[in-house]
Amino acid sequence: MTSKTSHCKIVDCTIRDGGLVNNWDFSIEFVQHLYNSLNEAGVDYMEIGYKNSPKLLKGADSAGPWRFLDDDFLRKVIPNKGHTKLSALVDIGRVDENDILPRSESLLDLIRVACYIQDVDKALELVKVFHDRGYETTLNIMALSNVMENQLIEAFELIRESVVDVVYIVDSYGSLKPNDMAYLVDKFKEHLPNKRLGSHTHNNLQLAFANTIIAAEKGVELLDASVYGMGRAAGNCNTELLVAHLPNAKYNVRPVLDMIEKHMLPLREKEEWGYIMEYMVTGMLDEHPRSAMAQRDSSDNRDKVVDFYDRLTTPEIAHSK
Repeated sequence: MTSKTSHCKIVDCTIRDGGLVNNWDFSIEFVQHLYNSLNEAGVDYMEIGYKNSPKLLKGADSAGPWRFLDDDFLRKVIPNKGHTKLSALVDIGRVDENDILPRSESLLDLIRVACYIQDVDKALELVKVFHDRGYETTLNIMALSNVMENQLIEAFELIRESVVDVVYIVDSYGSLKPNDMAYLVDKFKEHLPNKRLGSHTHNNLQLAFANTIIAAEKGVELLDASVYGMGRAAGNCNTELLVAHLPNAKYNVRPVLDMIEKHMLPLREKEEWGYIMEYMVTGMLDEHPRSAMAQRDSSDNRDKVVDFYDRLTTPEIAHSK
């Protein structure tokens, strides 16, 4: 077992993906405690937010500061950086590359670029900019379960020639089963033999951890997770499960449990994420969770699971998309 997963590194996305749950309304104390806990636990990377540009975003004024990280602010939040590296994610069309300092002037080590399959070329242009500024880079192709094979093959040709360090297999809808994950890892390895791989899973079908372990055992290196699974809708693979499971002597689960006890359990009383029936239904149907999120936000329809399932599986509705 050790040899199969000893190459793995954990990327904790609690602030970035979890911010989608609470509009990035995390206190500085919360983020500092999380960073210190992850550092003590031996976690390799902490994704401390998005590096998108406020001027290119609607609703930027109402979001917490982790929605568009400012380098000066970051230095105040993490005055003493430990072994855990810092990561940020950007979206195509939402970042002004002039807002990204060279790595030598920033606390960030890794910049990840998220895109849909049709924008891989644009994403790789951004990757090149960040790579040239000294950052580690990843390309995260979202909603892979809805991508046609020929589109993927075309994208692979571009990716193979690019400077990107790591390419991510992203289960945006939480609909992949372990055999799907195994198939995708094999396909990515076949077409991108020169690239390292990452995985980002969602827990709609309670398979995020299982899928991540499958990916790890098949050679995927960067494993996304979040503390107590906090992430959009059904949430992510749990950081504490990976820290406890991966046979690496540097990982220690106790500091993560301390973070959960002090901060995550109280937060879960106020905010909702995780395995919830509406999210299970969208995962089962391989659909974006936005309809389930709307249902959960509606006091009239919340928990009317059969009605929700019927609406999503009625032919007239299915064909009116």
